[in-house]
Amino acid sequence: MLKEPTLSNEIWDPAETLSRPELEALQVARLRDTVARVQNVPFYRKRFRELGITPDAIRSLSDIRRLPFTTKADLREGYPLDFLAVPREQIARIHGSSGTTGKPTFVAYTLNDLQTWANLCARFLVAGGLRPHHLVQIAFGYGLFTGGFGLHAGVEKVGAGIVPAASGNTPRQVMLLRDLQPDVLICTPSYALNIAEVAEQEGVDPQTLALKYGHFGGEPWTEDMRREIESRLGIMAFDNYGLSEIIGPGVSGECIYREGMHIQEDHFLVECIDPETLEPVGDGERGELVFTTLTKEAMPLIRYRTRDLAVLNHLPCKCGRVGVRMSRVIGRTDDMLIIRGVNVFPSQIEEALLRVEGTAPQYVIEIDRPGALDEAIVRVEIRPQDFSDKMSQMQALRMRIEQEIFRITGIRMVVELVEPNTIERSVGKAKRVIDHRIERLRQTNPS
Repeated sequence: MLKEPTLSNEIWDPAETLSRPELEALQVARLRDTVARVQNVPFYRKRFRELGITPDAIRSLSDIRRLPFTTKADLREGYPLDFLAVPREQIARIHGSSGTTGKPTFVAYTLNDLQTWANLCARFLVAGGLRPHHLVQIAFGYGLFTGGFGLHAGVEKVGAGIVPAASGNTPRQVMLLRDLQPDVLICTPSYALNIAEVAEQEGVDPQTLALKYGHFGGEPWTEDMRREIESRLGIMAFDNYGLSEIIGPGVSGECIYREGMHIQEDHFLVECIDPETLEPVGDGERGELVFTTLTKEAMPLIRYRTRDLAVLNHLPCKCGRVGVRMSRVIGRTDDMLIIRGVNVFPSQIEEALLRVEGTAPQYVIEIDRPGALDEAIVRVEIRPQDFSDKMSQMQALRMRIEQEIFRITGIRMVVELVEPNTIERSVGKAKRVIDHRIERLRQTNPS
């Protein structure tokens, strides 16, 4: 049962309610400034010279399509700080991406960047119910990863109290939640479930904690997982989105109506494109998010291809914010699995598991190609209360999961049920996929 289901709508920053014409005029001016600023970056100076681009070339928002894309590979080529647009002495802090899909990329911030970042986090936290009287437990890492420090600054900006628990040591997280009674939890959604699970193992009923809200991000998650978190912890769960290359958390977040995440468009110009044709897709159509930073000083980026797939919605929201809303991240173009020629996202497997009574949202997908065809095995944990030594019950459960996965993905996968607490837990982004095909490819093509 949710402990505080009714929230009031509140706007943190008047800029969130600019009229659309006011917002677009501001975006054009800021885009022109950004194009001038990135002339200090060798990568952009070279590309703009090749394309004949100058700041004066930006007269409307449609001119964004004349500018080149920036990719993760470009940032890696510029490792560690070739994309710096200000003198090094102006750097106030350096963060880095998680490196989930390869070598980390570093991101620098000026003092102004840090102040902007804190304000953007404050915006979505207030939009999702945070108020100065709350006490927040932050269970994100406080290191190079942007989650911990970014959200810490945002919570401080709002004026709420903080328990900077950082990630890991889950029994201690439970102790802090029980003894200090924070009413807001901030972490990845998978770690929120991990905390709920450990609380139950420690004999603490999560429903008896003081938690009322949670702000979760840092990894793709499903609407079913939201319901699972809310049911287990008795809270309202809000989604937010950000990525280190753009600024960290604070790119977008849900308001109290939870009908999509408002993108902070006065700071980030967003496009949604077909990842194959690179042409824009319409509202309601799935595409890859592309961001251009409009106010970043230290490391502004032009048309950064996030690889994150989502859907945009320009319809007005009841909350009064004008920022276009994005759906939750449906998947990534580069962690999308192609199994027997069919596109499959880990989030689809998660959706299937959460619809079958008796399974825990802990799983690992292993893919291999021992012969001519791909083979996929999904190892799934069973909840302790549903574990049975009766073979017939376990067989029936396994078949229900296989049928649900087939219904959602169109692919028949082998499901293996494993005992509770046997799949490794993550304190940050959960590792869901082990693709043995990649290793086979390396072995057959060692160069």
